[in-house]
Parts: sequence; C-alpha cells; structure tokens
Amino acid sequence: MPATRERSLSPALERIHLVWDLLIILLVIANLTLLLFDSLFLLSPLNAAFEAAAPGLHSAYDRHIHARFIAIDLAFVAVFVLDVLLGWAVAIAERRYHRWFFYPFVHWYDVLGCIPVGGFRLLRILRVVSLLHRLQRLGLIDVRRWYLYGVVAKYYDILLEELTDRIAIRMLDNVQAQIHSSDSLSTRVVDQVVRPRQRALIQEISQRLEAMAGNAYAHNRDDTLRYVRGLVGRTLAESPEIRRLQRLPMGSQLARGLEASFSDLACRLVNEALEGLQSPEFSALVEHLAESGFDAWLRTDPHTEQVTEQVLVDMLELLKEQIAVKRWHRKYE
Repeated sequence: MPATRERSLSPALERIHLVWDLLIILLVIANLTLLLFDSLFLLSPLNAAFEAAAPGLHSAYDRHIHARFIAIDLAFVAVFVLDVLLGWAVAIAERRYHRWFFYPFVHWYDVLGCIPVGGFRLLRILRVVSLLHRLQRLGLIDVRRWYLYGVVAKYYDILLEELTDRIAIRMLDNVQAQIHSSDSLSTRVVDQVVRPRQRALIQEISQRLEAMAGNAYAHNRDDTLRYVRGLVGRTLAESPEIRRLQRLPMGSQLARGLEASFSDLACRLVNEALEGLQSPEFSALVEHLAESGFDAWLRTDPHTEQVTEQVLVDMLELLKEQIAVKRWHRKYE
C-alpha cells in the first residue's frame, strides 16, 4: 500500500470529516439493510409469511420499493460515488498521499463498493471499519476495551499464528527435500558462497587470531612471565647437573645466579616473541597458516557431503519443532 503523509487537521476540519463519515455510514447501514431485506423478500416462504403477517405493508413495499429497487440502489451508489470523488479531491488538496492517483488504490473497497452488483455491495460495510479507525484516532472511542475486539483479536492472533506456522513448516519441509535431493550441496556452497569470499575470510581470520593472541598476552603478561620463571626454576631444580653444582663450594649461589639469568632470558624471549605478534612478519605467517587451514577445510568428499546434509537437515528439524510450539496456547490458557 502506498505510504501516506501524516498531516494534522484542524479540529473544525476533523469534525467536518467525522460528520460526513457518519452520514455515509448511516447511508451504508440503510443500503445494506435494504439489500438484506430485499434479498429475503425474494425467498418465497419468507415472502408468503410477510404477506400473511402484514399484507398492507407487503403490498406497499412491493409497489414502492421492491419494484424500484435498482433505481433506489443507484441513488445510494450516486452518493457513494460522490463520496469517493470528494474524498479523492480532499486527499489531493491535503496532500495526504505521495501521488494524486494513490487514493482509489488505497480506498479500493470504497471504489468497488460503488459497483451496483450484489457481491461488491457487501464491501460497503468496510466503511464502518474506516469510521471506527477515525474515531479511535480522535480518542472518541477505545475499541481495545470492547469485548468483541478482544474476542476478534484473540482468534485473529490464533489464526495468524497457526497459518504462519504451517506455511513456515511447509517451506522448511521443502528445503529439507531439496537438501536430500541435492548430490553436491557442500561443493556448491564452497564454490558459490565461500570461495568468492576466500580472501576476505582469510584476512578476517588472521586479524582475529592476531587480536586474540595480542590481547591475551597484554591482559595476562604478569601471569605469563610468572609462569615462565616458575617453569625455569622447576626445570633447573630437577636437573642433575644443577644438583651436582650445588654440592660444590659456592655452588648454591652460582645455581641461584644461573636460575635468575635463565629466568630473565626466558622471560625476555617470551616477551619479545609475543610482542612480535604485531609485526608484519607474524601477520604474514598467520595469514599463511590461515590460508593453509582454509584450503584444508574447503576440501569435500562424499563423507563431508553426508555430514553437511545431515547437519542442515537436523538444524531445520529443530526450527520446525520450535515453530510448531503453540505459543497462543500458553498465552490464552
């Protein structure tokens, strides 16, 4: 439906609109009542019962209304056509829509209701809905508090959920059938989806690996160096050569000096290595590793096809189970 331009009208214009809409609604009610009564008048049993109950009224209706029903209905139609033309002119004057010719498409039920054919006449009742919407917008009524509105909203919600759930489940069934019938799904996904974006994906993976390694070291630098010193200390303590060295005169001081030197050297090496994560050489290395792993990941075989197919089918099955849950039952129970 074409978008409308919301324009605030003055209270006087709103009242004029409202009075005219009320007049049209009264005419619609009168026209539909006449249409219903005349349709029942055509039924022989009801016609006979009406004649037996009120012969004078039956005769007057037959002569003055039923015999001229088409002309009377055309008089109503003339008023409805005038209403459409006036509404169109007002919409153009108020610039209510983006284009001047949108009005008959937006108010299609008003246009079709002007056709003097039985099926189209029933569309005139939709004007009542239009009036209720205007009254609701003006704050004169609140249909949300009406019992009938609650009942209609409840069953509309139930109907809409059931309908959309069945459509969604049917679509997922079709997707599962397409997956089962496809002999090269993984190959097509790789060739048509992944490979055209291979370079961008490799760069993204490399950047994430670099960021992850760099951030991990930056936030855990002290713990990492403490662990390295402890590891060097345990290694030297368990070394037979260091134990023999400690038995010599001044050996303990020499062993502690070696431990401190080795710990500082190891920590410096670890620190230099991890700070080198930001270097271009490391970036090139990570990108090369990611590219090698990416190529290995993209290789497909019959087993890969089967696993990919089963994973997709199982995921769709879970979606179907989730969609099949009747949320309206929990909402209205």
